[in-house]
Amino acid sequence: MTRHYTARAAVHVGLGADGRTRLATLRSDGPYAPRAAPDAVYLVGAAAGPLGGDELHLELDVAAGAALAVRSVASALLLPGDGESGAYVRAAVGPGGHLDLAFEPAVATAGCHHRSVTEITLADGATLRWREELVLGRHGEHAGRYTARVDVTRGGDPVLRHELRLPDRTLHTSGAVLGGARCTGSVLLVGPGLAKEPHAAEGLAVMPLAGPGVLVTALAADSAALRRRLVHGESLASG
Repeated sequence: MTRHYTARAAVHVGLGADGRTRLATLRSDGPYAPRAAPDAVYLVGAAAGPLGGDELHLELDVAAGAALAVRSVASALLLPGDGESGAYVRAAVGPGGHLDLAFEPAVATAGCHHRSVTEITLADGATLRWREELVLGRHGEHAGRYTARVDVTRGGDPVLRHELRLPDRTLHTSGAVLGGARCTGSVLLVGPGLAKEPHAAEGLAVMPLAGPGVLVTALAADSAALRRRLVHGESLASG
């Protein structure tokens, strides 16, 4: 019988009497191992995976006026197994708070079946930077099945509803989806002072949203080129 795990981690920050952000909760089990550093909270993988059937849950809470940056120290290998694996992130940011959530790329290996779900709730006046990157397969292999969903609201109003479905290889090469690119990624910025005009270039799109917000999406042949395009797009989006 195959054993699966469900791992949970939580990071909560608040505002101290001195006006500085204070870490209130840092909790984890299973392969999640969050570590606090001066610049961010880093998620350290204490085990390989997730494998098929495993679930990872991350809860983030940013109190009013506080700021939190969350990073991972390495790429996540999405591995095959018995059933669908899942990674679920739920975040809430209070008024005047800021969340900067940017993980290293996920690698969808051959035979994997993975679902990623991100739900971010922003109060009025809250700001956000969110980045997600995907690599389709390791060197010389074809990726398995992958679905990613992100839902972001601000003050109760939707900012972004976005889903990427890659159930089979034919969609990887479709001009309407990835056009044969092996890497894809997005950056979402929510807050004041962002670009008002769209921009398009090879493998890059910068799209202003109501909210206010800007969504940057990119395609590339490798992860290094993808990151460069996202960085460039983010600089354009920041005005």
